[in-house]
This record gives sequence, structure tokens and C-alpha cells, in this order.
Amino acid sequence: MAVRVRPAAVAGAFYPGSPGRLRGMVEELLREAPAPSAPAPKAIIAPHAGYVYSGPIAASAFQTVASIAARIERVVLLGPAHFVPIHGLALPDANHFETPLGEVAINPEGARESLRLPQVRVQPAAHAQEHSLEVEIPFLQVLLGDRFEIVPLVVGDASGEEVAEVLERLWGGPETLIVVSSDLSHYLPYEEAREVDGATAGQIVALGGPLQSGQACGARPINGLLVAARRKGLVPELLDLRNSGDTAGDRNRVVGYGAFGFREAA
Repeated sequence: MAVRVRPAAVAGAFYPGSPGRLRGMVEELLREAPAPSAPAPKAIIAPHAGYVYSGPIAASAFQTVASIAARIERVVLLGPAHFVPIHGLALPDANHFETPLGEVAINPEGARESLRLPQVRVQPAAHAQEHSLEVEIPFLQVLLGDRFEIVPLVVGDASGEEVAEVLERLWGGPETLIVVSSDLSHYLPYEEAREVDGATAGQIVALGGPLQSGQACGARPINGLLVAARRKGLVPELLDLRNSGDTAGDRNRVVGYGAFGFREAA
């Protein structure tokens, strides 16, 4: 099969374009992340802004799977569509994703299984400039090396039930990790954002919802995860909750970032 690569779209903008600088930055972010206090999760939610803004919070999510890195073979990666309006969920017209750290293969079985569902289609335009999936991949490459494949799905106009159906089709066993990419509130004053994001985090940890688009740009993939988590009996945990005013931004207009883990009940 010919290699068809979805090239990196935001290298040098959202994260360093140099392989050495990128690896060094991700390794440092992971080192500085708090040590996990609970068993490794089945699913995580991580933010997707530029690393100077959301990287520390994303690292809080990814650090929780470091202990099980050796067993993860497939990552189901869902994020919102920012640039192209789409119905349902979109796969790329590619079999590899590229970052400065190398190419990651798209899991062919997972792609085929998801395409059996009517809400999933191949829509290259949804992936061409989309950053919500791309910025998570270097964290996975540093943690998992070259031993894993991805099922990359951009989520557009899809209900929580439709997203949950895809997740349940791809759920797998201990070899499969689910990563949902989402920021929280956008462009509120610092204190208002803290209040709004705190309430949103409370909903997520309570497996509540559905979230609205004003609460999280990835509300639709999160809502799908919440539906699946309720059915599967996952136990959610808030890992980190900050905003760009805490990391590298102006406090007059901030973007909220949350990290969450969903572990299987003992």
C-alpha cells in the first residue's frame, strides 16, 4: 500500500518545528507534570492550544498513561472541527500523520470499523489545517515511541450518541487508549473563566452534560465520551484546570484548559 501522509500543518506555530526542540519541550512538560495519584485511565481529555499556553495542562493528562505506555498499541483520537463545517465524524484521506518527530500510521482496522457507521466518512478537508488532533500527537510519540497507531477523527455536527457509538466500536482492550482533544471557555476575563470552567469541570467529573459549545470547543467529542463513560462505568478525575492567564497570556481574555482522566472501575 502506498504511503499517503497528512503533513504537519501547525509545526513551528503551535509547537516547535525542530525535532530536537519539540522533543525537548515535550519531555520537559512531562517531567514537570504532577505524578499520577490513581491507576492509569482508559481515556483522557487534553487541551490543544499552543504548547506555551496549554502544554503544561496537556502534560498533566498524558503523564497519567506513562506507566502503561508499553501496552498501548492504538490511540483513538477525537477533536473538534475548527475550520471546515462537517456532518458527523471525519477520517483523513491518508494512512499516516506527520509531525516533526516522524510519521504515525493510521490503524487500518480501526479506520475500516469506524467507516461501517453512517456518521463516519473520509473528509480530507476537515483534516488539512486542523490542529486539534495534530498537537496531541507529539505527546504520544514521546511517551509511546513508534509502537502505536492512531484512529484520527475530527468531530463536526454529531450527537453524543453518534460519537459514543464510534467510541464503543473502537473501544478495544488495554491496548487501546482514547484521547479527546478540547479547550474549555474562550476569551472571558480571568475570574469569570475560572468560574465557568470550574462548573464545566464539575459536569464532566459528574458524568453530566451534555456540554454546550460555549463551555468547550470540543463539547461534541466530550459529550460522546461522557455517554460512553456512563455506559462503561468509567470513573472520571479532574487532573488539572487552568487557563492561558495562568500560563502565558493576558488575563483580560483567556482560554480555559482542563485535563481529565477516565479510568475503569476496579
